[in-house]
Amino acid sequence: MPGVLRGMQHGGNSIALSMAAVVLSLCLPVCASLAQDSTTPAEHTRALADHLKGTTHYHVPPDEDTIPNDKYGDEVRLGKKIFTETYKYGRRYAGNDLTCANCHLDAGRQPNAGPMWAAYGMYPAYREKNDRSNSLEERIQQCFQFSLNGFAPALDAPELRALVSYIHFLSKGAPIGTEMPGRGYPQVVRTGSDPNPKRGADIYKAKCASCHGANGAGEKKAGGGYTWPPVWGMDAYNKGAGMANNDLLAGFIKANMPLGQPWSLTDQEAFDVAAYINLQIRPYDPRKGLLKGLFD
Repeated sequence: MPGVLRGMQHGGNSIALSMAAVVLSLCLPVCASLAQDSTTPAEHTRALADHLKGTTHYHVPPDEDTIPNDKYGDEVRLGKKIFTETYKYGRRYAGNDLTCANCHLDAGRQPNAGPMWAAYGMYPAYREKNDRSNSLEERIQQCFQFSLNGFAPALDAPELRALVSYIHFLSKGAPIGTEMPGRGYPQVVRTGSDPNPKRGADIYKAKCASCHGANGAGEKKAGGGYTWPPVWGMDAYNKGAGMANNDLLAGFIKANMPLGQPWSLTDQEAFDVAAYINLQIRPYDPRKGLLKGLFD
């Protein structure tokens, strides 16, 4: 179910407010997060309790009508187009028809769905995946390579500069170097039972297939991109993407799926669905080469 549904609305002052506008969001998740670090199990429990009470307060990104009418503003507006229509404005680097907003809901504004305002101030940051400190620009390059199954833009590429400008705009007013509520995806607590793809298949059929299809291929839009993005198949994220990690995917599912019903699955159900989805065919991890990647 990454992408299984659209999620709660962007940056309101509480999840209760954001849920009221959930049906307005058409951004569906399926790629790896720029803010991939998850909360701890204790924070996950508090996040759920706060969600139910409607007491959590998140950073509110600035309104789009405050984007200045200058060259910086032009880059911000272009960055949003690339973010929400990557298949069109980032085509020369994207290897599928997904968008950044398929993983980072509500155009990167939604808490607990990889919000960009919570990521900007945390870079540079060490990443175990490549065992070194990464800049924000390098992290975006990795999203193109793995989640979008494409190619890393050059550091001076106009698309990359525009995306950084857009992310910077969303983060205005947010503290630098501070782990903010709603960053990344919550960490789902391990239950002691291994993820069960067979149970996950039943949950997927009942709660996900109506949008993403029994074959996981999603629903394409006439003009490009997806109304409901694929969760597996050759147009989905590849095996090197963050979402290919069951723990990360389970956190995304738990906090954002099904549509209009975030936090409704149990922790075990979230793990089971994640395991089922990631067991399916998808593009190989480009770091491993074609032959090894196909059979890994």
